[in-house]
Amino acid sequence: MRGRPDTQPSMFLMINLEERVPEDHPLRPVKRQCETILRAMSRDFNRAYSRLGRHSIPPEQLLKAMLLQSLYSIPSEARLMEHIDFNLLFRWFLDLGDGPVWTPEVFSMNRERFAEHNLVGKFFDRVVAEALAEELASEDHFTVDGTLIQSWASLKSLEPRDGDADAPDRDDDPGNPSVNFRGQKRSNATHVSRTDPEARLMRKGKGKEALLSHSGHVVMENRSGLILAAEVDAADGRAERRAAKRLLTHVRKRHGVTPKTTGLDAGYDDGAFLDELESDLGVVPHVPTRKGKIVATDPGGEARRRARRRKATEGYRLSQRIRKRVEEIFGWLKTVAGQARTRFVGRWKIRQSFTMAAAAYNLLRMVRLRAPPAAQVAA
Repeated sequence: MRGRPDTQPSMFLMINLEERVPEDHPLRPVKRQCETILRAMSRDFNRAYSRLGRHSIPPEQLLKAMLLQSLYSIPSEARLMEHIDFNLLFRWFLDLGDGPVWTPEVFSMNRERFAEHNLVGKFFDRVVAEALAEELASEDHFTVDGTLIQSWASLKSLEPRDGDADAPDRDDDPGNPSVNFRGQKRSNATHVSRTDPEARLMRKGKGKEALLSHSGHVVMENRSGLILAAEVDAADGRAERRAAKRLLTHVRKRHGVTPKTTGLDAGYDDGAFLDELESDLGVVPHVPTRKGKIVATDPGGEARRRARRRKATEGYRLSQRIRKRVEEIFGWLKTVAGQARTRFVGRWKIRQSFTMAAAAYNLLRMVRLRAPPAAQVAA
């Protein structure tokens, strides 16, 4: 006999979320790891919240919701709330049960609190500490690299720094004006975005269009491919070297780790920078040096000579080959975690989003690294 759908809705529906999620679902180990880390952060949460007033939405749930946003490529908090409302997997991950869903403004109200107490940064550092404690990451060979994060602002938002004397012609549409920059030279020295003043004009390479951007930077551990540190800085010619020193210093102070070698691309070929890595941080840089004679009077000239001699070693060749894996990290952060073009204005907000995306990448990567070899091959 043909069955027919029952269109009469049930008045009561009992669902056990734990039973609905398969035992082998990849979010299960991620959830266990998150809960272990968040329990260890209880004192940090206590310092961030007052003991008086109404109970807030638990910060543990907010941080896990931010993780879901990166893991599932959700473009906005409004869309995230929609998913949490109807997606049982998300409710299970957040321990929300059948409770009411928050409003998107919850993230706006708590983002400053998280930044003031560096809760996202502490969460990321604890993820890294767990990886080091489990020996999922080694302490020997690192890679440092950076990428451009396109600003939310468009080129139409550029205006002269010295006023409106040379302002471009605009039509009378205030919402989306047509702007004529013909005949004008635009640079970071002469123009600034009125939408995102911290963004800088930067191009990815020769022949590429200059876009308003910020720069994201990571330290990758070469054996595991895990991110040990992440940072967002201004997009300029010195940002990579500036961020590299900060990130390597942070890894040493926070985790007590100093690598033997660090793989770098040609953008880090600066004598003074290489000398600081060796003398101040005790790191041996593996970096391609520019062709041409190294003048003895150049700052850091001897450091560049040492770097050039290392190019003949097997360690250098191995470091440069593995260094390219950092592009896999940037690819995931941009295509999955939505970091190709930020939706935030304000570098501290972009840094928070980038760091949480890096934490999400590490948590997924750690699940795979913990898996037995047969499971890794099958995956």
